[in-house]
Amino acid sequence: MRRVVIPELLDTDSGTPAEIASALSDLRNINHWFGGVDTTQSMIAEVARKIGASSLSLLEVAAGSGYVPLSASALLRDSGPKLNVTLLDRAVSHLNTNGNPAVAGDALALPFANESFDVVSCCLFAHHLEPRDVIQFVNEGLRVCRIAVIINDVVRDPIHLALVYLSLPLYRSRFTHHDAPASVRRAYTIAEMHQMLGQSAAAKVNVEPHRLFRMGAIVWKK
Repeated sequence: MRRVVIPELLDTDSGTPAEIASALSDLRNINHWFGGVDTTQSMIAEVARKIGASSLSLLEVAAGSGYVPLSASALLRDSGPKLNVTLLDRAVSHLNTNGNPAVAGDALALPFANESFDVVSCCLFAHHLEPRDVIQFVNEGLRVCRIAVIINDVVRDPIHLALVYLSLPLYRSRFTHHDAPASVRRAYTIAEMHQMLGQSAAAKVNVEPHRLFRMGAIVWKK
């Protein structure tokens, strides 16, 4: 299945506040139902286990409301590291901080000093970037983190695309009806992601499949 770049409506900022809120609500459901929270939770637990950490500071890029890292943090509360989450999104209209630190900024030029956080994370963001920008984002994340960059994204696959079309009646937003299949069409395969991340400044890269056509990449800092 060839990668096809189709602009996503939620990226355009052309919707009304109600339309954006509806699309973000659908996105929360997608991450809740279809492996988004699980994938981030497992990668955070793996990073903490590798370094023996009981707490981690985490910058979530393209965060929106921060639903994924905050949900993962709640699930990890009894058995994993405590997370201190900071949210970053390019659009202020997407941020809903719920009391967490939040910054509007560019993912390709993160507005933080070197080694400001233990982990830099993103969910359903990397497929929005072309390969050279994926590498630039990861290198920025490696600059800003102390331990690793983690990437949670969908996998491009024809079966996945068919399942997305079957799931569209679950969603209310016209944005989601357009953006969900567009995301799968422009997503990367696990092999493509591994090849791109191998060109970054990482010491080591792990990219693994997760349930329901998710991939999880841990990019370790030197």
